[in-house]
Amino acid sequence: MKKYPRILLALFMMMFMISPVVAENADYSRDTAYKGPTQAVATKDGKYVYISQFDASKIAQVETQTLKVVKEIDTPPTLTAIILSPDEKKILATTAAPPAKGFVSIIDISSGKVESTIPVGYCPESLVLHPDGKTLYVANRFSTDVSVVDMESKKETRRIKTIREPKSVAVTPDGKTLFITNFLPLDPADGYDVAAEVTWVDTATFQQGNIRLMNGCVALHQVTVSPDGKYAFVTNNLARYQMPTTMVERGWMNTNAVAIIDAQERKLINVVLLDSIDLGAANPWGVSMTEDGKTLLVSHAGTHEVSIIDAEALFKKLLAIPVGDQTEEGKGSETRGTYRVTTAADVPNDLAFIVGMRTRVKLTGNGPRVMAVTGGKVYVPLYFSDSVAVIDLATKKQSGDLKLTPDLKLSEERFGQQVFNDGMLCFQQWQSCASCHPYVRADGLNWDLMNDGLGNPKNAKSLLHSHETPPTMISGIRADAQACVRSGFKHILFSVRPEKEPAAIDAYASKMKALPSPYLVDGKLSEKAERGKIIFKRVKCDVCHPEDWYFTDMQMHDVDTENPFDRRRDFDSPTLCEVWRTAPYLHDGRYTTVQKLIKEGKHGKQKGDVEGLTDAEIEDLAEYVLSL
Repeated sequence: MKKYPRILLALFMMMFMISPVVAENADYSRDTAYKGPTQAVATKDGKYVYISQFDASKIAQVETQTLKVVKEIDTPPTLTAIILSPDEKKILATTAAPPAKGFVSIIDISSGKVESTIPVGYCPESLVLHPDGKTLYVANRFSTDVSVVDMESKKETRRIKTIREPKSVAVTPDGKTLFITNFLPLDPADGYDVAAEVTWVDTATFQQGNIRLMNGCVALHQVTVSPDGKYAFVTNNLARYQMPTTMVERGWMNTNAVAIIDAQERKLINVVLLDSIDLGAANPWGVSMTEDGKTLLVSHAGTHEVSIIDAEALFKKLLAIPVGDQTEEGKGSETRGTYRVTTAADVPNDLAFIVGMRTRVKLTGNGPRVMAVTGGKVYVPLYFSDSVAVIDLATKKQSGDLKLTPDLKLSEERFGQQVFNDGMLCFQQWQSCASCHPYVRADGLNWDLMNDGLGNPKNAKSLLHSHETPPTMISGIRADAQACVRSGFKHILFSVRPEKEPAAIDAYASKMKALPSPYLVDGKLSEKAERGKIIFKRVKCDVCHPEDWYFTDMQMHDVDTENPFDRRRDFDSPTLCEVWRTAPYLHDGRYTTVQKLIKEGKHGKQKGDVEGLTDAEIEDLAEYVLSL
């Protein structure tokens, strides 16, 4: 198909700009027509549950006995997480308002007033108090660090560097260890082992280390520590990215899991699947535990349910399995066609491991997030339904439903966001569009898609600006993003859906805008990046990445980077917008940094003298590219 003329694309873009923009970046822009509940926090006596509302930037105080909202507290935009102060008179709330820094607001509950505001890092998404109440830890997702805040002076005292997109923090009851989830891996995608990691920090010495999860573990959402301090639990997708995407049955492409960490030894115990044999539990998100430590709870954002797991039975089974290598076939052993775990290495492949110790509770709403447990009940915010579900742990059934927006009606864009995240639309519910494209971006993995033949895996792409920069796919195999969305339903989700659903995804994704880069200084290029901009043009990077249209010429180019598995030498020229968050780089993800891409990969040598750049010039050029 002939590419759209640039003038026509410009006209399309003008139309989009004239329309109300309700999903500017899918990370932190609010759609104020909705509440967007994302987190529940309960008081110690169980009398109240506080619900953070992302889109409304409000906190709802809910009386648990009547299940009614008794107060709403305004917060600065955009509200991302909340906790209660030790005396429960104040709420500590993180807010992200790009391109400004992130903040922690201390809010008096009785008056609803913000008493003080503490600057932290870029886009904070989680916070936790040390048990002594003197120190606050804040995960700053896009400055890739954790702020350490002294609560007496109300000032940040240091930053702890992490690996990539720290998204959740939890501290052990004794206060000795802080656990931090790194949302995505930072590995060469063409390697054998690609996995996200959990960072641990000794709170006294600030010594730190990393706990690597199993190969394929990505999208680490929440970490929580058991009440006795023995275990930490992390929700994650367990991608089977080394398999060709020929089917989804029995978790062929994606499985869904919780990683269990020995909090005392600071090491991984195992990764346990949350799916059933023929029914996936897509996109695990929140993880909580009852106060007695006997029940583990996991919310599934893609299948709109909560898993209630007998933790005692789970630990007993895990501890009874001998530690050792996998069987020769790497599949465990089989008896009469039934998979049977024989070593600890078999556990992440066993879809029946928690049979008999888990109940799946279907919820009446859509998009469960971070839960609160109190008084024998679980309070589950449902993001897309603007509601809160209540589960009775005694009956293991939903017992209540609080509608924050009683007559909820979804715009096409909001419906598109819901569809994009909905694992129920996949055959056997194994995955959603967001499984490989979290927040409409990329998961850092190489996938072997069938649209360009078998055996040539390529790195997952961010979908940002894909509707404005045809063709799509690294091989340019799809004429445009609209075709890509529809093919995704057919060939990745293995389902046939009504046209209104892919059309809604088009409406949602086409409104996306890039987040401002953390490399910018007060919203502008740094001195280093300004020098890099000059180099960018000098070595003719702008030939393939012109500034006037998302830094792409929308053409196929041979840049001498094919690998032995490729069946072509030319690849689509990608946008450089948000390249700071789309590592690893090249069509096969072989480089983890832009610096390595330029220095080792000599990317761009066909157009200009990239090989003649000094190390300092490479650093300047990379700074500019990472600022886009």
